Amino acid sequence: MSNHDSGNEEGGGELGLFAEPTDYYPPSPPPTTETYTTASGDVITLHLVGHSPLEAHHLWNGSRVISQLFESDPDSTVKGRTVCELGAGAGLPSLVASILNASLVVCTDFPDPDLIATIQKNIDGCHLLPHLQSNIPPNIIADGFVWGADPSTLLRHLPPPSPTPTPGFDVLILADLLFRHSEHGNMIKTIRETLKRTKEAKAYVVFCSYRPWLREKDLKFFELARDQGFNVEQILEKKMDKKLFEEDPGDEDILKTVTGWVVSWPEGEWVA
Repeated sequence: MSNHDSGNEEGGGELGLFAEPTDYYPPSPPPTTETYTTASGDVITLHLVGHSPLEAHHLWNGSRVISQLFESDPDSTVKGRTVCELGAGAGLPSLVASILNASLVVCTDFPDPDLIATIQKNIDGCHLLPHLQSNIPPNIIADGFVWGADPSTLLRHLPPPSPTPTPGFDVLILADLLFRHSEHGNMIKTIRETLKRTKEAKAYVVFCSYRPWLREKDLKFFELARDQGFNVEQILEKKMDKKLFEEDPGDEDILKTVTGWVVSWPEGEWVA
């Protein structure tokens, strides 16, 4: 069994929800790094925590795939837009959105000091970010956030609305979060409270079912989103060259396949 498959599905609330008995795991391994190569051939090095019950010690395939999607068409995805990533881990999609000239990126994960410090380290060390290439203010911020919590801590980062007040982000990113089945409701609550109420606003939900036998539970997220009035559309399917965890059991096709979806407001919810 991989560390990511410990059987604990909780994703929000107090960090104690994720804690295992002190002798459950061997001593935490040291922090590691992963790399991502951009479409132009530049390499982004990402620092990861050594071990996290929040699964932040992996660079998930969903993060790679959504980053590639943004790179393939920045003008229609993130360029010039306000972006917020939930459960970011290393924050790769946020970094890519910043590089592609999003107007603002708020990169969030559970407010654990080590997690937020790791995101900030990745921001500080990414030489491709616009503010490190020229003398302009940073367009990316690291912050802690618990899914389903009061969103004012996130919304305060947005510039004042003008001319019509439509508070919220143009783009939300949820990459490989759906295995936290008990947190689906909190994720959708946060989408409802932080996604800008416009026709163009999109929440990108990208995931792989790393436990194929629970795929139907993963997909329940989209049923719940539809039940709560959102539009849901699948926009991509990509089969990776290999599964992320070689030792994982189950259907290999499912373990290699990443799907991407857009959750958006129906017409009646738009604010002009």
